[in-house]
Amino acid sequence: MKKISRRKTIFTLSGMLSLTPLWGIGERKPKIRIGACDWSIGKASEPSAFALAREIGLDGVQVSLGNVANNMHLRQKEMQKTYLKAAKENKVKIAGLAIGELNRVPYKSAPETEAWVSDSIDVATVLGCKNVLLAFFSAGDLRNDPAGKAEVIRRLKKVAPKAEKANVVLGIESWLSAEEHLEILAEVGSSHVKVYYDLANATEMGYDIFKEIALLGAENICEIHFKENGQLLGQGKVDFEKVKVSLDKIGYNGWCIMEGAIPKGMEVLPAYRENLNFVSQLMKS
Repeated sequence: MKKISRRKTIFTLSGMLSLTPLWGIGERKPKIRIGACDWSIGKASEPSAFALAREIGLDGVQVSLGNVANNMHLRQKEMQKTYLKAAKENKVKIAGLAIGELNRVPYKSAPETEAWVSDSIDVATVLGCKNVLLAFFSAGDLRNDPAGKAEVIRRLKKVAPKAEKANVVLGIESWLSAEEHLEILAEVGSSHVKVYYDLANATEMGYDIFKEIALLGAENICEIHFKENGQLLGQGKVDFEKVKVSLDKIGYNGWCIMEGAIPKGMEVLPAYRENLNFVSQLMKS
């Protein structure tokens, strides 16, 4: 099947595929909520992300905790009030938190990041969201770094009890395989440290994302990035129809957070309206 035809064949393909739903007879399948990263819609660390999200038609926004320049500004009470007000006024939820600055200031080595992660649990509680994305790319990459992995595990074990008490999940997003992620989760040993699964990143690494989704299961995936690099969703490398089947099989009912997926020269608003329409139709099929 040509990639360009995928967007037109969601209903046909889904109807042909046989799968056993995890919801009982007579139960309504939970509604999947669709959001976007604030950085992907050009509003990183800006409360104005909610107004644009409303214009796009999103259910929610994954917001950045902040950056070094603003000292992780969502840790400030007044900034929290500003975000909560913007979310309420625009009727758009705060889908979750993300600490993207860990790509430049690594959790595996920088001492200040321990406070960032610990404080993010308090922030998530105030903002009423459950998941905090911890990024492990660029300077924070864990590949071929056993010492870095060991330090991350040590730090996560230290902060995990706080996350458990607050019922906030810390999600690891990295270049590692599902098996490597599961090894880290086993070492940490907490129900509130999980994997933040990125479909495009795993595809880029050459992993079989459908086997990985099945291996991790809904119990180990806190949230998912629906992502493409330089293409609209459904027009790139990721086979989203097959992703949908895989997610149904494990009973995933968390947020679908869109990331990237803007072709060169295309504006954010039309691109994300198209992406939202694609994901909405996909998840209804």
